[in-house]
Amino acid sequence: MKKIAVQEGLNPIKEYLSNEGYAVKEFDNSKKNAGHFLDRYDAVVVTGENQDIMGEAKTITTTPIINATGMTGEEVREQIEKSNRK
Repeated sequence: MKKIAVQEGLNPIKEYLSNEGYAVKEFDNSKKNAGHFLDRYDAVVVTGENQDIMGEAKTITTTPIINATGMTGEEVREQIEKSNRK
């Protein structure tokens, strides 16, 4: 079972992924810069608010980061599966 960290405020995505069989853990903004926390997951789903002006997210983890802004739960799941095949 894949473990997915989902940022607070993404309840529909969290619920969708849980229903699809993922182990989902919600995290708050204080954890989004904690690499040791994020590295425990197969993917991290965020709102995208932490992108800089050039649209590039600064990452502190090797775990795939998925910007869920404007995405459905199914689209997020597709991105999770795609990023874990690499």
